[in-house]
Amino acid sequence: MEFTAQHLIQYNGTDPSKPIYVALNGRVFDVTDGKSFYGPGGPYAVFAGKDASRALAKMTTNDEDINASLDGLTEKELGVLADFEKKFEAKYPVVGRVAS
Repeated sequence: MEFTAQHLIQYNGTDPSKPIYVALNGRVFDVTDGKSFYGPGGPYAVFAGKDASRALAKMTTNDEDINASLDGLTEKELGVLADFEKKFEAKYPVVGRVAS
């Protein structure tokens, strides 16, 4: 399934009847099993319903970094992103891609 940013935001955990999705490097993961982290009130709720690639690479929860842009990231930050991607792949199912 392909998601636009407007479609993805619907899966931010505020509607208990819908799963919680986080996009990372163009892929959308169903993180509902981690709702204590990604659901409302969780420490990573700011990532729910969004592409969190840049923020995860920079290890930040700043609003301005919660986007898909990898522009200007260092090799170290890209490595951190790759590590997060491996963790997500091992833990959460991929349910789609972000439309480019």
